[in-house]
Amino acid sequence: MSTPLVVSLSGLGHRVLDQCADFAAELDRRQVPLSLLIAPRPDHLEAHRARSPVLHWLAERLAQRDAVSLYGFARVSPGLRARLAPAARLPAHEAGLRLVAASAVLEQAGLRTDSFIPPRWLASPGTVTALRRRGFAVCADAMVVRELATGQVHRARIRMLGPGARIEPWWCRALVLGAGRAARRGRLVRLAVDAAELHKPAARQAILDAIDLALHHGARPVTYAAFARRRASAHRDRG
Repeated sequence: MSTPLVVSLSGLGHRVLDQCADFAAELDRRQVPLSLLIAPRPDHLEAHRARSPVLHWLAERLAQRDAVSLYGFARVSPGLRARLAPAARLPAHEAGLRLVAASAVLEQAGLRTDSFIPPRWLASPGTVTALRRRGFAVCADAMVVRELATGQVHRARIRMLGPGARIEPWWCRALVLGAGRAARRGRLVRLAVDAAELHKPAARQAILDAIDLALHHGARPVTYAAFARRRASAHRDRG
């Protein structure tokens, strides 16, 4: 069985929409779907606008093979934030309340998902518990992808091009070779890029080269939503 390749894109917004579209077109040519990580930020989604360019582009992408994942929690006021536990230490009750608020933001924008990416890719045990209670199927953090209904864990660290990252030639080479090595060994390959970094030619090319090398070694492109569909397929088989 071929090893999965997941490529995710975060930081969507109207200012970087052209860069996102260009990157998505490159992946379309490679037949690689995107996991679109959507932060529950109404200002980023522009849900208040009758014809939001961001939501229009998302609708086009979702009509193809791309899929949405909830990325983090809804924003809270600075005063309240000071009284809340850090995301990596959230207890289940508090995580559950924040998941309700975050899911509501996506639903107001016409988006639904049962996969979750925690803030800074760090999920507390309480957050994992809350996700199960709220009916989420997938939680992907910095080191693993969890199928929440079955308890199956896929170990694979995220290889990330985050906001403000300093791009050096050695880093680009390490990213590409690391992705290729993981694919060659039959391990899940996970690549993540923030849209704000796509304007850097070296960074953008490094991500594309990493994708190409993983595909060369037989990786099978999927989204995080595919891990939820695996669960549904297993239930049908048992039935």
